[in-house]
Amino acid sequence: MQSVKRYLSPANWHLSPMQRIGVMLVLALVVMAIFMTINLGNNLHYILVRRGYILFTMIIVGFAASISTVLFQSVTNNRILTPSLMGFEALFILIQTLIVFFYNGTSSYWVFSIIKFMGESCLLVAFSVLLYRWLFSSVHFNINLVLMIGIVLGTLFRSASTLLQRLLDPNEFSVLQSRMFATFTRATPELIWFSAFVVFFFGFILWRKRYVFDVLALGRAHAINLGLDYQRMVTTTLLLVSILVAVSTALVGPLTFLGLMVANLAYLLAGSHQHRYILPTAFLLSVIALIGGQLILEYGLNMAGSLSVVLEFIGGIFFIYLVLKRF
Repeated sequence: MQSVKRYLSPANWHLSPMQRIGVMLVLALVVMAIFMTINLGNNLHYILVRRGYILFTMIIVGFAASISTVLFQSVTNNRILTPSLMGFEALFILIQTLIVFFYNGTSSYWVFSIIKFMGESCLLVAFSVLLYRWLFSSVHFNINLVLMIGIVLGTLFRSASTLLQRLLDPNEFSVLQSRMFATFTRATPELIWFSAFVVFFFGFILWRKRYVFDVLALGRAHAINLGLDYQRMVTTTLLLVSILVAVSTALVGPLTFLGLMVANLAYLLAGSHQHRYILPTAFLLSVIALIGGQLILEYGLNMAGSLSVVLEFIGGIFFIYLVLKRF
């Protein structure tokens, strides 16, 4: 039995890291092709354009979630932590709650306004910058203490959101509820293209530093001994990660566990610990998970649930498994 398990282990597959990425790329292209061509109907132009934007949105979110989580875990040297635990998504929900509480949230123009989108993204990035820069300088770069304070702030944001939600009118709460769960179909083309430019631009900057992340993942002592400006590199990485998470969250809503799942699966399937293999593996896994999950829900289960809810449910179980395995 043990020999069978060892044979089935990905570590024993006789494929190089590039070959494994090639296999996952083929799978990703297959699910994309199925998503774009299944049950087309008569109005081809409308259906293809709409599905194209949904597909593009999933690619953007999958890229941002996977890359940000892998790099965040490399900085913290912990594979069960994600940027969501720092309070990003709790702050996003608080921002949505405040908008609906103090402003008539039924205005579709305002809900889908690029000004609102940029404002939310800037607030999320500003929160992360203040958290990292101020705390790192105050606690002498103690990442564990920063994470603890981030979790406490996330709890504070959720409590404030819950209090305000109890005071909302039922109609206003229904508007808010639609923004509390990730949805890939509501973003306008302008927001999608703007998000794509921001995400892939900063993603390209991070990709150019992929070899530096291999050193960064060794830990602070080893990285400093190897000549890396550890504090500057960590601060820059966390800032860029914050931008990716902020744009992704503002575009579709909170997805807490997607990055956690694909990052840990990438460590298992990439066949290497180098970021030049882990990053594309995590990205392709996220694309397969999002598009494949949408296909199963839409055509296999007749939309019996929401993709974000299913991902959160499976991701929550996966997170508990990682915690129990760790201890």
